[in-house]
Amino acid sequence: MLLGVNIDHVATLRNARGGDEPSVLEAALISQECGINAITVHLREDRRHIHDSDLKELKEKLTCKINLEMATTSEMLEIVLKTKPEFCCLVPEKRQEVTTEGGLDVSSNIPYYNEYVRKIQDNGTLVSLFIDPDIHQVEASKEIGTKFIELHTGAYANAFGKDNEEHEFQRLLTSAKRAQELGITVNAGHGLNYKNVLRMKEIPNLHELNIGHSIISRAIFVGLRQAVLEMKELI
Repeated sequence: MLLGVNIDHVATLRNARGGDEPSVLEAALISQECGINAITVHLREDRRHIHDSDLKELKEKLTCKINLEMATTSEMLEIVLKTKPEFCCLVPEKRQEVTTEGGLDVSSNIPYYNEYVRKIQDNGTLVSLFIDPDIHQVEASKEIGTKFIELHTGAYANAFGKDNEEHEFQRLLTSAKRAQELGITVNAGHGLNYKNVLRMKEIPNLHELNIGHSIISRAIFVGLRQAVLEMKELI
């Protein structure tokens, strides 16, 4: 499996005091030096994490892939068409939420997502849909024509070590297998940490894990380089 490192919470810490410390770019460069596959950033509508200027600087100075997480709004469509990151992941977004809660409901609005995805892909950016591990959402993603999905692992992460862990893991496994049968490449992420990530290796042909909060939290104690390398070793 490949690793994408989400550096949003480096920006969260910077924004708490203003200024430019800690540096989002430096965090990205350190992670890149560790041989990761991508830097993931979520440009939220309220800009609580990275800012537009961060995205521009990362695009100019990184050599690894940039995975832009974004809501399916007209503003974000304009931004992704202009900046042309290698990859983008479409996610649901609510102003009040602390972090992304659940996946996109693709199956209930196929015409909208079909047009939205087409515009981005025609502009040269690969698109992934962030969805819950649900067969209906997987099959709707295929209907739209996206080549990638990212399975929301939040329910599994919350269930880890509890009675319903196996149930939530099987949902991920079943959804991943169905997506692969349909020719879709499967990524996963949300809530994964240095303990619960180990079971992701039980899902055959899982392509990439996007992990942020746990790595940045670990970095406080051991440094970012070590935190990234430890996660790479685990997966």
